[in-house]
Amino acid sequence: MRILITGNTGYIGPSVLQRLRQSYPQATLIGLDKGYFAHCLTNAEILPECRADVQYFADVRTLRPEVLQGVDAIVHLAAISNDPMGKTFEEVTYDINFRASVELATRAKAAGVRCFVFASSCSVYGVADDTPRKETSPLNPLTAYAKSKIRTETELQTLAGKNFTVTCLRFATACGMSDRLRLDLVVNDFVACAVSSKKITILSDGTPWRPLIHIRDMARAFDWAITRDASPGAFLAVNVGSDAWNYQVKDLAEAVAKVVPGVSISINKDAPQDSRSYRVDFGLYRKLAPSHQPQVDLLTTIRELKTGLESMGFNDPNFRGSKYMRLEVLRGLRQKGLLDDKLEWTPA
Repeated sequence: MRILITGNTGYIGPSVLQRLRQSYPQATLIGLDKGYFAHCLTNAEILPECRADVQYFADVRTLRPEVLQGVDAIVHLAAISNDPMGKTFEEVTYDINFRASVELATRAKAAGVRCFVFASSCSVYGVADDTPRKETSPLNPLTAYAKSKIRTETELQTLAGKNFTVTCLRFATACGMSDRLRLDLVVNDFVACAVSSKKITILSDGTPWRPLIHIRDMARAFDWAITRDASPGAFLAVNVGSDAWNYQVKDLAEAVAKVVPGVSISINKDAPQDSRSYRVDFGLYRKLAPSHQPQVDLLTTIRELKTGLESMGFNDPNFRGSKYMRLEVLRGLRQKGLLDDKLEWTPA
């Protein structure tokens, strides 16, 4: 089996490579990434791409035909991966996350690829009431990132068929230690604040809900999707996470304070209502993938992040301007003239 993993040199990719290498030791794993964040290693024991058999540093917008030759399954992670980046680079977000994703799937189907797994997001539900969102719930994407995900899902559904299975994994918010750590995610941010300054400042009133999932459990879901039973249909969009991992932001801060001693928590009780609040129902995923359910709990996640940051000697209270924030990395590359306004590498 040949598996292509796009976006593999980002935050989630190293965990996906490790999981797939363990599950399919004889498979040929092919990585493909533009390389924006390839240099952002955080105390990795080995270069994560060593687990791939082939590594392309290339753009999903201009994919060479030979990359898809003989490929059986695609794990499509490559994307402009959060709301701040999507707001700053809105047109590029639609170009990469939507247009290039649909083009990749179209070409994959024509090349005989049998399975396409798309990293979607629970953010497609946007603002919601207290009722946990199911796959059949109304969609209300608020940002370029979320809109790009649901537009891609819609087009992928038209491509799915007997010989081309499409699975859209609507992930909860990612968290956890990685070989390429991001600190622009709520749990990771809180632990970084606790480790560096012993203070967590919540900019909202602390009541918004967030569904969460550890990156190792995301990798577990990709593993399932590659060989899933086709009985739910050639096309499937499914929420991926755990009902037990729907948390209010203030509860996350309190959990961090339990693990990191001496941490104070500040809540902005006068903050305007945060529209990014939703709970998610993960019952369908529990039914379809009973052997691939999330395994890593919140306190374990926090402990691993604390240990990982401390082993790096991390003590920067101003980390929000550092390489651990994906938008700051892109801005830095742009300022140095290494990327143009379409986020293409410039000539050396």
